[in-house]
Amino acid sequence: MKTVSDVIVVGGGPCGSFAALNLAKHGVDVTVLEEHGEIGVPCHCAGHLSIKGLKNLGLYPLPSEVVENTFYGANFYSPKGREFSVRFPQPVTCVVSRTLFDERIARMAERAGVRYCLNTRVESLIIENGFVKGVTARQSKEVSKNFAAKIVVDAEGISSRLLRQAGLQSLDRSTLVNAVEAEVKNVKDVELNTVEVFLGREYAPGFYAWLIPKRDGEAKVGLAAKNGNPKELLRRLMLRHPVASKKLHSAKVLRTAFHPITLGGPIPRICSNGFLAVGDVASQVKPTTGGGVIFGMTCAKVAADTVCEALRRDDFSSEFLGTYQKQCKEILGFDVRAMLRIRKMLNAMSDKRVDDVIGFCTKLGIDKTLQNVRDIDFQGQALLRILPSPRMLPALFYLFFLYISANP
Repeated sequence: MKTVSDVIVVGGGPCGSFAALNLAKHGVDVTVLEEHGEIGVPCHCAGHLSIKGLKNLGLYPLPSEVVENTFYGANFYSPKGREFSVRFPQPVTCVVSRTLFDERIARMAERAGVRYCLNTRVESLIIENGFVKGVTARQSKEVSKNFAAKIVVDAEGISSRLLRQAGLQSLDRSTLVNAVEAEVKNVKDVELNTVEVFLGREYAPGFYAWLIPKRDGEAKVGLAAKNGNPKELLRRLMLRHPVASKKLHSAKVLRTAFHPITLGGPIPRICSNGFLAVGDVASQVKPTTGGGVIFGMTCAKVAADTVCEALRRDDFSSEFLGTYQKQCKEILGFDVRAMLRIRKMLNAMSDKRVDDVIGFCTKLGIDKTLQNVRDIDFQGQALLRILPSPRMLPALFYLFFLYISANP
């Protein structure tokens, strides 16, 4: 049995659904294949998103039931509990229910004409004469069947099973960190409009930990780490960190989820004949924070535009689809390069250095300069805008010194 569509999208997460939505708006016949039985389930991500990023995608404001809280700033804590705070005059981020957020994008896509096939696991690509022509998938316990298409958009997430079949290099596993995300209750002494960030190798080697309060009195707590057991590291954070332990020592964990995060920047090639990759599978993720929703959906829109033009021209070659990669590089390239350097610098810092940096930035009043930042997604461009500030020059010299001393 064979099902035919113009485009097959593998994965019903926000990037896959957003690509499908933008394709359907242009009259493209789209089928989304999602291996799970529900959109947005299981949920692995905290759902902490920038409001500006959502607005740029045309998705904000969101319904009140989707948004769990909004935030005016963040508190950053060193391993010894030193605090550096940034506040903005208006909300800059929100935390969403990822299940409801994913469902909302999928429902929008369905209303535009997209077909969803749940409990459908893609097993392999169909390749004819060097071109991807669809996929073979199994629905529940049924026999495998072919889904034919002119183009396949791979939005399967970090598993990246299909990339090699398409002749593309898969994710660099050395750039992954392992994350744990927990929903907790009985959190003490939190500022409802502020996100908490905890730094230090003892608690989150190679990344950081977070506490995101929700309006209902619960919170999302998690961390990612290059080394060590994330579950044990989270327990250590909740019981031993000089600041986090005061807020979390009595907290009860309601749910936990585990997932890897890619921090290496986009993979070298994200398209081949009849095939495009979007989102986490293409490593369209911020190397500093691990956030991939805004970056991924931004690229999903570009992918949809490219696919629409490919269908119009009847040209599905990697040469033409390469315009998608070129445009994504123009949009993300500078910022990703800047964030990779920041990530490398952060990874090189000892816990003592982190304490020193937070103390130095507080003393210089860097928080006042950061209040002028209006875009937390495109961080390289944001850094360029605040460089002229008189407070930034000594801070940059100091950070450069630390980087050189850590990388002789």
